Amino acid sequence: MASRLGSDDDADNNKGSMWALEQKLDQPMDEEAARLKNMYREKKFSALLLLRLAYQSLGVVYGDLGTSPLYVFYNTFPHGAKDREDVIGALSLIIYSLTLVPLLKYVFIVLRANDNGQGGTFALYSLLCRHANLKIIPNQHRTDEELTTYSRATIHERSFAAKTKRWLETHAFNKNSILMLVLVGTCMVIGDGILTPAISVLSAAGGIKVNRPDVDSGVVVLVAVVILVGLFSLQHYGTDRVGWLFAPIVLLWFLLIGGIGMYNIWNYDSSVLKAFSPVYIYRYLRRGGREGWTSLGGILLSITGTEALFADLAHFPVSSVQIAFTLVVFPCLLLAYSGQAAYLLLNLDHTKDAFYRSIPEKIYWPVFVVATAAAIVASQATITATFSIIKQALAHGCFPRVKVVHTSKNFLGQIYIPDMNWILMILCIAVTAGFKNQNQIGNAYGTAVVLVMLVTTLLMILIMLLVWHCHWILVVIFTLTSLVVECTYFSAVLFKVDQGGWAPLVIAGVFFIIMYVWHYGTLKRYEFEMHSKVSMAWVLGLGPSLGLVRVPGVGLVYTELASGVPHIFSHFITNLPAIHSVVVFVCVKYLPVYTVPEEERFLVKRIGPKNFHMFRCVARYGYKDLHKKDDDFEKKLFHNLFVFVKLESMMEGFSDSDEYSLYGQQTVESRDAVLNNNNNDNTASSNVDLSISTVDSIVPVRSPSPVNITVQSSDRVSSHTEVDELEFLNNCRDAGVVHILGNTVVRARRDSRFYKKIAVDYIYAFLRKICREHSVIFNIPHESLLNVGQIFYV
Repeated sequence: MASRLGSDDDADNNKGSMWALEQKLDQPMDEEAARLKNMYREKKFSALLLLRLAYQSLGVVYGDLGTSPLYVFYNTFPHGAKDREDVIGALSLIIYSLTLVPLLKYVFIVLRANDNGQGGTFALYSLLCRHANLKIIPNQHRTDEELTTYSRATIHERSFAAKTKRWLETHAFNKNSILMLVLVGTCMVIGDGILTPAISVLSAAGGIKVNRPDVDSGVVVLVAVVILVGLFSLQHYGTDRVGWLFAPIVLLWFLLIGGIGMYNIWNYDSSVLKAFSPVYIYRYLRRGGREGWTSLGGILLSITGTEALFADLAHFPVSSVQIAFTLVVFPCLLLAYSGQAAYLLLNLDHTKDAFYRSIPEKIYWPVFVVATAAAIVASQATITATFSIIKQALAHGCFPRVKVVHTSKNFLGQIYIPDMNWILMILCIAVTAGFKNQNQIGNAYGTAVVLVMLVTTLLMILIMLLVWHCHWILVVIFTLTSLVVECTYFSAVLFKVDQGGWAPLVIAGVFFIIMYVWHYGTLKRYEFEMHSKVSMAWVLGLGPSLGLVRVPGVGLVYTELASGVPHIFSHFITNLPAIHSVVVFVCVKYLPVYTVPEEERFLVKRIGPKNFHMFRCVARYGYKDLHKKDDDFEKKLFHNLFVFVKLESMMEGFSDSDEYSLYGQQTVESRDAVLNNNNNDNTASSNVDLSISTVDSIVPVRSPSPVNITVQSSDRVSSHTEVDELEFLNNCRDAGVVHILGNTVVRARRDSRFYKKIAVDYIYAFLRKICREHSVIFNIPHESLLNVGQIFYV
């Protein structure tokens, strides 16, 4: 899409018909229309297709939740159960925890808060940023709201939602608090990605010792470490290549644990089914006292993987995930836990290996193999979710630049981050070999899980108010129900902070410092560019040659600004006596949407008069998009630039000073006119919106006279009179393209406080040193790269 960004200074509003058209185009997509569109899209799925998608979702979404029966009862009763009533009470807690949290809260409520099918903490944050001005880096433009993926609801001015929105937008503290809340949730998900493989694989490998008691515990840990090394070493292949194995493995796993549960209920003690009465929860907590209360940390593990259920939502419609949970996952888990409880009623001292000891002898080793495979699948799903949420944090400017690789041509969300993969592997092995104890890892795991759930609950309150416009009574019911359950579990895990619960807090604390300091540095860098940008009066005063020698070629100046001339440009021309014949300011920015359609990605406008040959091009991406995927980014940029110039020449009589807005619905006539004249452009074709309207006012002006363009080089001077601009641009591109990047060094002022100096001069400087350069992220060839250094103090 070739379009104008709008003038840097606001123009007077026009009273004509084009103003009405502008207002119509500026209106965001109505929530009801978006809802109906989603309903229509859902209805297109036949019942058979939904069942097939539900089957496939088992392998991606439910692996983590499904492997919890491996370790729940051991972490609930690490020293054995004292009484039969304790087992029934614990089972009752598990039943109602599964019902309230995964089933009611997540499957039927939270999953509906997806961002066009994308789930996770940052997806909720993106939804909020679209419905309220919560984004701290203000690099958005009004044309961004016209994207087809930028859907948001209108809010009545006198509603409670509008008051909440104004309260959030007015105070910078509120915006920072929400961002910090999101970062805490993200850090806990990263901790989840470390702890899930550790506890799942170690618990599965523990089956060796149950059937072979003479095997040393060190051997079990060694087997778990070998499996983990193999798991992380295969990540670069991506889940797409081995994903076809996931669904049958997890389905077989659920059928096995459900069948074994039914067998145990029938074979041992069917009276365990009275745990479906909530009365036994009250009896359990009253009788257990503090020890019973702290055992809730083990019961919490029965709902681990629920947050991964939401984060891994990307490739399945919500209805298919709901079908899989209600028809397969939920009943099989209830049967599995009930069967283990029935076995424990007659074997109170076998809580450590309740799962493996309750397996019939004839099928022990086949179940062990399937359990190990299911643990690997569960770990894979959590690792993939960790990669996904790091990519989202990277897009929001909250994580250092890392290499992101797409592992699937079919699924945009399947990515691999090499740097984080090896960091996760090292930390995961350290946890497994360091603790050597499922109970301590379980305590750490529970702490991470409950904190993520609390963050989701707090964000969901805002989603229900600002996005769904729910009645305040419904919001209160949801909030109280969620907080009562989650705060109860949170208070229980606090008692186990010294027993392993400190691990995720330390991990999350380190990642939180990294993410917050990086975001702080990014924000300060953007503010520096905003405050030090060059005025248009200064640029115009330089004249057509910009006061320098204009050498053949195109200079692509990368900047974070979507408007205005960046300081790097003045710094560059101050230190060098020449500039390219064509200058394009390129801004690559991420928006709070999951993806930007290819045909809507680029915005183009002219800066200054035509004979300056200066343009701005903004490339917009969503948090699921990957810039490096555009191997022909340069070709697409020039293609959109050429289309803009052609449209501009067609609309010479309609101008607001020197800029045009090119957006809206395509017209067949204008599209054909441009494409038929596109003889000089051999780049990849893209859909370009070509109808013309203005954003500000429309002022008819005379067509500009032909321009005399002089191009000077070191050995010759050639003069071109009345040269066609497109031919001139083509010649300049053939002469060479240079990518100019700003290498900005951020330092704290001398009078800054000591913690600010530590954060900026040491932590942020270290992160910039070890993270990937912009040139690598933008896929810029080294022979075409020019770095411009500058220092600023914060």
